[in-house]
Amino acid sequence: MGVIKVGTSSWADQLLVRSGWYPREVNNPAGRLGYYAERFPVVEVDTSYYAVPAPETTTAWVAATPSGFTFDVKAFSLFTGHHTPVAALPKDLRPAGGPSRIRWRDLSPEAYDEMWRRFRAALDPIAAAGRLGAVLLQFPPWLAAGDAARRQIVAAARRCAPWRVAVELRHASWFDGTTAVDTLTFLAEHGLTYVCVDMPQGHASSVPPIVLATTELAVVRFHGHSAAWTSGDKQEKFRYAYGEDELRHWVTRLTGLAAEAAEVHVLMNNCCGDQAQRDAARLAELLAERAVPAAG
Repeated sequence: MGVIKVGTSSWADQLLVRSGWYPREVNNPAGRLGYYAERFPVVEVDTSYYAVPAPETTTAWVAATPSGFTFDVKAFSLFTGHHTPVAALPKDLRPAGGPSRIRWRDLSPEAYDEMWRRFRAALDPIAAAGRLGAVLLQFPPWLAAGDAARRQIVAAARRCAPWRVAVELRHASWFDGTTAVDTLTFLAEHGLTYVCVDMPQGHASSVPPIVLATTELAVVRFHGHSAAWTSGDKQEKFRYAYGEDELRHWVTRLTGLAAEAAEVHVLMNNCCGDQAQRDAARLAELLAERAVPAAG
């Protein structure tokens, strides 16, 4: 049976910092990451979606965490087809004039290649230390299933080689009826980890939580089930506490997933205050009660 690593999406969210989860004396970035890493074996880096970090920053992350700790790093928004603020790009690569938000095709091929080079340089210290779990390619909710979309996914994944790549798809067409089998087969054939997402259902961006491994690494992200999912208010969108029955149900599903994969990353993304940390801690306790192999 594979090992299960339970953690959260982010350790430095301002709502978390203000929640009181960190002791008063833990009051700087390195201290917070070190405190987090004493309690969880994996974390998702989401700040890299908004801006490519400097190698000095990621080197400091490695220094603040113990051997065996794992970072799953979300790819920069430009790489997955999202509209990206020009201000998020390094000054020397920003296109002159034009709109304030751009897509990847708005950059010259040379500038786009350079953005990828800098992203890879940022991840090199993490990978060199053996701490890089996977690069998370989270595609936008308007990316519908199709040949062009599949080519886009493969092209982005190749940019990350030889690192492991996890793919989160957020358009229902990828999982509509028998298309789900085609989607999972496509990911498996290209050595890409399918990201299972637990989220509110019944919305245009909803995808079902299919618990299945397409590679030796499986990833499950928990968004919660807030009734305000479409409100536009990030705090309300992720304001959700998983109940005991829900977590126990997921223990059974995750145990089955660990029988298929060598490693399972479970990431709580119901980031409202310290709720994600509390739910992650309880889920880890329940897995331990079932004697499921877990890192911690």
